[in-house]
Amino acid sequence: MKERVTAEAIFAENVFTLDKMRRRLPKEAYREVMQVISQGGELSPATADIVAKAMKDWAMEKGASHYSHWFQPLTGITAEKHDSFITHPDAEGRMLMEFSGKELIKGEPDASSFPSGGLRATFEARGYTAWDITSPAFIRETATGPILCIPTAFCSYTGEALDKKTPLLRSMEVLSQQALRILRLFGNKTASKVIPMVGAEQEYFLVDQKKALLREDLIFCGRTLFGAQPPKGQELEDHYFGIIRERIGAYMKELNEELWQLGVTAKTQHNEAAPAQHELAPIYETANIATDHNQIVMETMKRIAGRHGLRCLLHEKPFAGVNGSGKHNNWSLNTDTGINLLNPGDTPNENIQFLLILACILKAVDTHADLLRQSASSVGNDHRLGANEAPPAIISVFLGEQLEDVVRQLIETGMAATCTTGGVMKTGVSTLPDFEKDATDRNRTSPFAFTGNKFEFRMVGSSDSIGSPNTILNAIVAEAFCEAADRLEQAEDLDRAVHDLIKEYMSLHQRIIFNGNGYSREWVEEAKRRGLPNIASTVEAACALTTGKAVSLFEKFHIFTRAELESREEILYETYAKTIHIEALTMIDMASKQILPAAVGYSRTLAETVAALAGAGVEADVPRKMLSELMPCITRVQKALEILKEEVKEADAMEQGKEQAFCYRRKVVAAMEQLRKPADELEMLVDRKEWPFPTYADLIFEV
Repeated sequence: MKERVTAEAIFAENVFTLDKMRRRLPKEAYREVMQVISQGGELSPATADIVAKAMKDWAMEKGASHYSHWFQPLTGITAEKHDSFITHPDAEGRMLMEFSGKELIKGEPDASSFPSGGLRATFEARGYTAWDITSPAFIRETATGPILCIPTAFCSYTGEALDKKTPLLRSMEVLSQQALRILRLFGNKTASKVIPMVGAEQEYFLVDQKKALLREDLIFCGRTLFGAQPPKGQELEDHYFGIIRERIGAYMKELNEELWQLGVTAKTQHNEAAPAQHELAPIYETANIATDHNQIVMETMKRIAGRHGLRCLLHEKPFAGVNGSGKHNNWSLNTDTGINLLNPGDTPNENIQFLLILACILKAVDTHADLLRQSASSVGNDHRLGANEAPPAIISVFLGEQLEDVVRQLIETGMAATCTTGGVMKTGVSTLPDFEKDATDRNRTSPFAFTGNKFEFRMVGSSDSIGSPNTILNAIVAEAFCEAADRLEQAEDLDRAVHDLIKEYMSLHQRIIFNGNGYSREWVEEAKRRGLPNIASTVEAACALTTGKAVSLFEKFHIFTRAELESREEILYETYAKTIHIEALTMIDMASKQILPAAVGYSRTLAETVAALAGAGVEADVPRKMLSELMPCITRVQKALEILKEEVKEADAMEQGKEQAFCYRRKVVAAMEQLRKPADELEMLVDRKEWPFPTYADLIFEV
């Protein structure tokens, strides 16, 4: 019998953990590494060489012959270049394997070949990757063999950040500095760091690989551009938390084992709401490592799917008519002494430090709702947000009944004398235990919901990096902490000043609190009355990066320069236009070369049937009726196809940038929708055996 693999036995076996480092490094070298990790700074060249050699020796023991600076450019995915440990042969011709501290600390990829938003021209190629000592190196085993992957930041020759990691690390440091100022006001002298903690729940779809390869849209776009609704969708709600099928279970088992080997704390797995949809959730980690690990999760999901004859779809909306996929970003603040600053305790109305932190977060989210919305915007997420399955495009905060009541009392009377409790859940069954209920329900329609001791930012798309949302969260909350500390540090009566500030912030920003149904039409009208922004799409959200208040925020804390912000806005426009361009061309190709030929061929079959029956003197009403329904639909597809071609031609002729992105949004996307509608109608009319690619029923129910 094959020996069972346990998570405990294999966890982090492919990670150069601090424990492995401690056992392999001299004490002084290890002490220097830990000091840099905890306090910042740089390793001495001598220590860098020692660490590099130890890392190389460990990797070679695991079978690695190559290393890679693993980084996260603005493509949204990771990048790597593999270099071997081989150096010049010695005098006797023997191969030498070396890895220096300089090679560990710095790499040099071509910066002009990645999105830079104008920061790097084609002839300005030099860029640098820099070792992120706070995120452990790991070995990834693929067909290329074991590769030592070293997490790094990526910047241009002139110093601008060209990645997701650099701004995130900057924001984490700033948040820690400002949060400590708040803690010091309450007499906390022991904490030396405040760390944003993140747990990113990952939703995904699994479909059969062979069927997926028969559809151009899944190959080129990662989502279906055509597809009629099958007789059954998710309306019976029988897939959610349902029994995991054997094929999917085998995939999940291998996925878990590989993630555990890579130090990823994969904890929860289950079927999600839509057919063929699933979810994986990890345990909380520091925001930086959580971001790295989420990239590892997505890469590993896709790679392992192929081994099981499956295709993993991470697009936010791979199928119309069923739920899309998100990535709930659970965010909290912990001190390095183990205290969760978002834990309200049993009596949050008496927890003044928590109430001040809560008031600052409400202020941050209200002040920068547009930035938070932008951080979750992407082409794919435009199909999902506000679609009765995900949070609306309007940012609001759910606090729950308990905290909402506390806030109401503070606003109305200046003090919260009482606090509601959850009570006891009585099941009414003698053999089932009674247990204490939580003090508040959950709200799955809220984009930013308090869930007991953390905030759940539910808007993030399933394919997106969580680097940007957490950078924004850290930055806006740091600003609110800074402004609060600036006032409170000057107060003569601190207790009174804290009390007044909590009431002021909650009064001024109570409009952002909403505990109701975020999917309702009434909320859209109510949000408008409150003055909350309703940003419908990625192209409309992009400009939030370069508003005066955004530039002031990021430059004040040295998270982004104006040039870096402008470049990111430009990249968003370019990415949007290019993505829609690819999708539109794919639709044109599928409609021209597959859908119309199939429909015309089937019409010929029907026409021949009508003629044959009529020639035989037999009634031909049924095939004649089928043909009469089919032909107008073919005509509508052809007309819509021609319109789409013209709209793409017009948009493609425009200069890249904001204007082109808006043209694709307003004209090309609309033309794509107009083509899809009659094409999907054709699918319902054409003989299934004649339809040129797998249907929704084939893809999501036959896995």
